[in-house]
Amino acid sequence: MRRRVVVHGLVQGVFFRDTTRRLALEHGVSGWVRNTWQGTVEAVFEGPPEAVERLVAFVHRGPSGALVERVDVFEEDEEGLTGFSVR
Repeated sequence: MRRRVVVHGLVQGVFFRDTTRRLALEHGVSGWVRNTWQGTVEAVFEGPPEAVERLVAFVHRGPSGALVERVDVFEEDEEGLTGFSVR
């Protein structure tokens, strides 16, 4: 399963990317996460459905210090990504 998310709110400068990377590695999810110039965080998660859904649930609340206002979730076709990176 693959999901792309765009997280809006106070989500930069609060360890959002690093926390997302750690959780993805813990749950065996591949993909990437990055800050955008619009002030959002964008991420792609690929892996077992239950694990991907865990990551999607996490970005709805974010790490402590984040204030998530909205999350846009997009279903996408899997690309066979391996590993998880911070871009």
